[in-house]
Amino acid sequence: MVDSKVTETKKADPAERLSVAATATGNVHIASLNGEIDHTTGDILRQALAVPDTSPPRIVADMRQVTFMDSSGINILITAHHALTSAGGWLRLAGTTAPVLRTIGIVGLDSVIDCHETLSQALEN
Repeated sequence: MVDSKVTETKKADPAERLSVAATATGNVHIASLNGEIDHTTGDILRQALAVPDTSPPRIVADMRQVTFMDSSGINILITAHHALTSAGGWLRLAGTTAPVLRTIGIVGLDSVIDCHETLSQALEN
């Protein structure tokens, strides 16, 4: 049985346009994102992807409910990826929507960060 618990939920107010439900399954932190990722919501994403105090630090960003992401989000994902890999862990993206996946593909982020179709696939290994 997989151990899963909700540790924190941040509701988006209309000005923020992004919410995060933080859960943990085993030693993997899951940041379930909902809304838009841009320069006004970047701090919320940055906090959600901060290096957790587990060893090794592992985060899956569940992107199924992300409707938009600009270059601000790309930069935050790259920074989080570098921080997590430097600490011996990883960042994976799961369930990325078509518009967001297009942006990720254009800049080549999918060749740097593991992208998976489903959350289950991202949680394997």
